[in-house]
Amino acid sequence: MSNYEVVGTLANDPEQLEQAYQVALKAGQGEAFRQAIDNRRAAAPEDRLYAAWYYRLHYAAAQARGTFVKWGWVIPLAVLNGLLFWWLSDDSRYAIEIAGFGQGPATFSLPTLLLLVAPIAAVFVLAYLTAAGRRRWQLAALIGVALLAAAAYVLWLYPRLGTRPFQEQYLTLMAMHLPLLAWAGVGAFLIAEHRDPANRFAFLIKSLEVFIMGGLFVIAGGLFTGITVGLFEALQVQLPELVMRLFIAGGGGLIPVVAVAVIYNAAASPAGQAFDEGLSKLVALLMRVLLPLTLLVLVVYLAFIPFNFREPFDNRDVLIIYNGMLFAVIALLAGATPVSLAETSPRVARWLRLAIIAVAALALVVSLYALAAIVYRTALDRLTPNRLAFIGWNVVNIGLLALLLLLQARAKPAEWLHALQRAFSAATVAYAVWTLVMILALPWLFGIDRSAVEALPTAVQQIVFEYPDPILLKCAQSPHIYLLDDGEKRWIDTIATFTDRGYVWRDVHFLPCAILRSIPDGEPIPADAGPPPQP
Repeated sequence: MSNYEVVGTLANDPEQLEQAYQVALKAGQGEAFRQAIDNRRAAAPEDRLYAAWYYRLHYAAAQARGTFVKWGWVIPLAVLNGLLFWWLSDDSRYAIEIAGFGQGPATFSLPTLLLLVAPIAAVFVLAYLTAAGRRRWQLAALIGVALLAAAAYVLWLYPRLGTRPFQEQYLTLMAMHLPLLAWAGVGAFLIAEHRDPANRFAFLIKSLEVFIMGGLFVIAGGLFTGITVGLFEALQVQLPELVMRLFIAGGGGLIPVVAVAVIYNAAASPAGQAFDEGLSKLVALLMRVLLPLTLLVLVVYLAFIPFNFREPFDNRDVLIIYNGMLFAVIALLAGATPVSLAETSPRVARWLRLAIIAVAALALVVSLYALAAIVYRTALDRLTPNRLAFIGWNVVNIGLLALLLLLQARAKPAEWLHALQRAFSAATVAYAVWTLVMILALPWLFGIDRSAVEALPTAVQQIVFEYPDPILLKCAQSPHIYLLDDGEKRWIDTIATFTDRGYVWRDVHFLPCAILRSIPDGEPIPADAGPPPQP
């Protein structure tokens, strides 16, 4: 029988309830018992016994909260992480450069630390959570190795994409997706023994708090660094680059471990964390204040869409803003959702539910609009790593919003919070899965056969390196157009075929006829077009 059922069964017997609590403490289920009391009080706010137990358990938890940060582990792990970041921040030694064709000047450069920062930080966070919590070293080590392997996979396989634009897109996407994978890895560790929706949702809320706390640390560190540099400049002393990296990268390396340690009690489950005081209460209040304002903005924005309907279809920057806004709305909905209704009046809970449903419904409309714009631009041009990634993220967000609305439509009034948490719980899994797909699949979905390319003339290799598929070739002295496919040129028989396949003239590259003739012939387009003519 679950703690929730036990609490309900013993509701009218204080002595047996006390005995059940002591049994739960001995079994290490004290936090789960407290959560059961919270849920029972939310369902029956007028019950004095539940109210007494609620305040008793929360007071005891508050008394213990000041001691859950294990500074003996936090400080060495944070310092070690900072020193590692400082060492890897040397761009002259650790940077990814994509050189121009033929080993020309670099056209793209990315600090290696941007790809390694999240997996490495996650390893140190896992080390802290393990040392300060239940010491599940084997699971922590397995997840840490997997995260570092994912970063190594990216560094090893990005050249497979072959073309410069796709390599740049993949590396840029990985600078965003590897942190998401690291977050998912830490989450998998924390909910390994608590896989129910309530714990998954609690982890999501605590993640928001950690990110906000990290942002506050970044602001404080930036002010400290600025003041320090200003003081030395007043003395006409220029701090060396080595010291500046220690302040920026080394100081930044302290933040992940410290932020997690300050916000998260490693000895408790996600659902057993404190959500009713300090930063938790402030974040929840802020999100709920922003909820009606966001609703108003979405209503006004949707009213303007008919007058500017083509903007996201024609303007890439507008589409990027749309997607950023949608992720912000998802975060707002999650942050505004309470972990428990124990301290929320029925009237406030009712209005909160209606506001969340309204914002989710309007966000769903905007998400469908943004998805239509991405698909339209892709159909006009081509599928790229960037477009595939954002199509997938839009589909995941649309699925979350649709599931949220569906579960709310089916939920009974007393079950709406549980239904909401179920939707966000499912979303965390979907986010993790799509992140992993992007990391693993993109080099294979958009990779090229390098051996086939290396057999082509140098001028054609340069075109392949600089431009993504489809690559169309032509020489000025011939009317024929060819598609380069797997190291062969495929004759396109007519302009009608060219247009029907979605090709556009801007993708046609001109070469000397002699070079074009040196490329082996492949199957014509269509296959029954007859023998391919030579340019």
